[in-house]
Amino acid sequence: MIIGIESSCDESAVALFDEKIGVIFEKISSQVELHAEYGGVVPELASREHVKNFVPLLKDLKDFGVSRAKLIAVTKEPGLPGCLNIGLAVARALAIILRLPIREVNHLHGHLFSPFIPVHAQGPQSFFSNLKEYLPHLGLLVSGGNTVLFEISKNLTIATIAETQDDAAGEAFDKGARLLGLPYPGGNLIEKLASSGNSKKYQFPRAFLNKSDMKFSFSGLKTSLRYFLEKFEGSFVPNINDICASYQEAIVETLVTKVSHALEKHSCKSIGISGGVSNNNTLRKRMSTLVTKFNKKLVLPLGHHSCDNAAMIAFAAYVDDNFSGSQYR
Repeated sequence: MIIGIESSCDESAVALFDEKIGVIFEKISSQVELHAEYGGVVPELASREHVKNFVPLLKDLKDFGVSRAKLIAVTKEPGLPGCLNIGLAVARALAIILRLPIREVNHLHGHLFSPFIPVHAQGPQSFFSNLKEYLPHLGLLVSGGNTVLFEISKNLTIATIAETQDDAAGEAFDKGARLLGLPYPGGNLIEKLASSGNSKKYQFPRAFLNKSDMKFSFSGLKTSLRYFLEKFEGSFVPNINDICASYQEAIVETLVTKVSHALEKHSCKSIGISGGVSNNNTLRKRMSTLVTKFNKKLVLPLGHHSCDNAAMIAFAAYVDDNFSGSQYR
């Protein structure tokens, strides 16, 4: 059994992962309402809230039972330094009390492996033999802070294929929502409004769509929306549903196009998407169509494992501990 601890941004989370069963306990304390007042995450406030939130979380963890735990897995990077330090302090305190070793886990690797948690749940005893049927694997991590395309080899070596040069896709959603006057976090609201809009009504820019440019960029998209809206100041404003649909389409098309380019260059058996934006239904449908076209397997995390959580941290530590020849880079 592995104890997982996550505190990279504004989510305080703990979890227990049992290799013979799966995720048997997890709890997340969100700070969304607190930061909504400021239109985004305030690092100092986030750190203070982690100190408060981990007290009841650890009590719940203790009440559930940790006597069989053999390892503590905690997020080490990337993230907000103050928030990460709180999680590390919690892990070190638990390590002393429970006399357990600590495994520091890369936050991005946690997201990258999160689509395989449901695979493990389908057959815990045969998970590692089944995992080989999905490798090599192409993983798209798309969240508020990161947009990265990874490849996981047969021996679990992780290599970066493409990453954003500026804003992440989730950041583009939230900043676009702010420009539209929508409350934080606005990504879900853009998706909701887009569902009844015309995605072809307006043309927003897509960066690096050429096959030779394996990189992402969304800062220009956000700027384009700002200039678009400025044209209508003091006059009639277009249908916001059409704007949201067209804006969302630019993000989704960019993501799917890059994955398509990667599939043409890299041999893989499966594709996964993770991170908060992976919950976007338009993105999921488009990715499903893509994997059908290339005859690949699609693996997706559970909805509550798409955002920051401790279960994915514990699971990543489990995979690394048990898969022969694993190597992160």
